[in-house]
Formats: sequence, C-alpha cells, structure tokens
Amino acid sequence: MPMTSDLSSQKPLLEVVNLRKYFPIREGFFSRVSEHVQAVDDVSFSIPPGKTLGLVGESGCGKSTIGRTVLKLMDPTSGKIFLSGRDITDLNQSQMRPLRTEMQLIFQDPFSSLNPRMTAGAIVKEPLSLHKLSSGNQSQERVLEVFERVGLRADQIGDFPHQFSGGQRQRIGIARALILDPTLVVGDEPVSALDVSIQAQIINLLMSLQDDLGIAFLFISHDLAVVKHISHQVAVMYLGKIVEVGNRNAIFNTPQHPYTKALLSAVPNPKPTFEKRKRMLLTGDVPSPINPPAGCRFHERCPYVMDRCKSEPPLLKEIAPEHSLACHLED
Repeated sequence: MPMTSDLSSQKPLLEVVNLRKYFPIREGFFSRVSEHVQAVDDVSFSIPPGKTLGLVGESGCGKSTIGRTVLKLMDPTSGKIFLSGRDITDLNQSQMRPLRTEMQLIFQDPFSSLNPRMTAGAIVKEPLSLHKLSSGNQSQERVLEVFERVGLRADQIGDFPHQFSGGQRQRIGIARALILDPTLVVGDEPVSALDVSIQAQIINLLMSLQDDLGIAFLFISHDLAVVKHISHQVAVMYLGKIVEVGNRNAIFNTPQHPYTKALLSAVPNPKPTFEKRKRMLLTGDVPSPINPPAGCRFHERCPYVMDRCKSEPPLLKEIAPEHSLACHLED
C-alpha cells in the first residue's frame, strides 16, 4: 500500500486507500466494454479533522472524480473509503443517507448549481427539509444564522439567485453546505469562476469557517497560489495518480517531483525583480487515460527520464517527515 503522511497524529476524518475509478468505454451493437478510462488509479491519502488537503493538477487528471467518489456520488472501481473510521465503500444510497449530513460539496459554478426558481433562503433550507432535521421557525432561525455566518444579509433571504453577484451566489452555496453542520466539505474548484478579488474573500471565509467550526476540507483546484494559501497538506496529481504529497512548506519550498517543479515554475512571481525563477517547460501532451504509458506515467514528458521509468511504476514513498514522493530519481 502506498504510504502517505499526515500533519498530525490525529485519527483521520477521511481516509482513502488504493482508490481506483475506471469508466468503461462501450462499443458495438451489444455495447461490449472495449476499454476503460483510468480516471483514478491507486490513490491513497488522509485528512485529519479540521485540516485542508489541497488536490492539484492539470485538467483531466482525476481531481474531480476523486471528490465525487469520496462523497459516494459514484461508486469506486476498487479501494476503500473510510469516514471517521467507518468503511463507507460499499454502502448503498439508503445506507449513505444518514451520513450525507457529515459530507457536503461546494460546486464550481456558483450560478448553475443554484435553482433559479427558488429563493436563496429556500435553497439553503432545502437540506434541512430533505433530512427532516427541523421545520418552521426553527429552520428559519437556522437559515438566518448561516446567512450571517457566510456574510449575507437577512433581507436577502427572499431574493432569487439572479439578484446576487457571483461571490454572493457562492456564499449561498457555502451556506447550503454548512446548514447540516458537516465534518467534511469537498470544494470542487469553488473559486475558479470568480474574480481574483472575490476569490480572496471566499478563501478567507472558508478558512474562518474552518477555524470556527473545525471543518475538514478536500480543496480541489488547479490554482497553486490559492492552494498554498488555504491548504495544510498538498497532493499533486498527474494522469490519475498522486506523484507527490506533503505539508504546504515541503511542497512549495522543497518540491522533489519534476512535475511538481514544472507546475510551480509556471506560477507568476509577485517579486520578479528580486528573485529570478527558472521556468521549467514540459514537452509533449498529456497521454490518454484510456491507454496510459507503462512505468511512470510522467516519463514521456520528464526531462530526467531513465530506462527504469519506462517500465517500472514508482511507488509513493515517504522521503522526509510529512513528505512523500513517487519518483525513481529519489532512489
């Protein structure tokens, strides 16, 4: 089993072990399975209570698939998912229903994720009604409480989504996720559709909510600057696999995997006159997840490729406290 590291000795709130998610490709009159899209392949990580794991990588690397599989919105092909020590991997929808209050999702698009025919208050209150947790004045008071906590006004409860700005709509989405007091929230690119100034407000709001409520976040993003600001731990994905994982300082100050170095070299430098940063350019295209390369999946684009990389997949191994790497260069 691949080894990963936690930031603390706490028992993980979420633990994912050797997770795989393959999507079948069907062809012909009988719709026989001819191939599989290997969206997520042998991924392991854990998140302690009240901490944030930032999951980064290029588009199509499997980040969102991990988020949806962890929430059991789709079933894994293999592997295990543990929530607060309980194995939820094989639970069906009715068995998962009581656990839905503990796991919530913040969507990427703050407009299409809201029902345009419902008021903001009704959208936020809906989870309470679905889970039959409260009604009447009690639920209205809870909605008012959550509105205030995410920075929305009480007089906006009766407004419809089109009457809000993009940042306010995302606050509605956050309020909807918070209404059930979850212990884990998955944010699937929750600020990528917002202006930069609004992004900062939403990120600071999420960090404040984490401090106040002790929520754990799985924060999915391709924006390394945002991930650096919000995450305690960072996992870097490439073509369905985690290639490097560690605490924030380890990943951003001493990256070891060539892919991680290439990603970081592309981040704009806020002080270009004081610090010269060498840009690491990758050649070629990302291989197809239908037929990924043998050995290390990054070897076709890696500037340090060796013969071993072309045939032997590297294992994710701990190279330092709170820092693990999947690369033959370490050997």
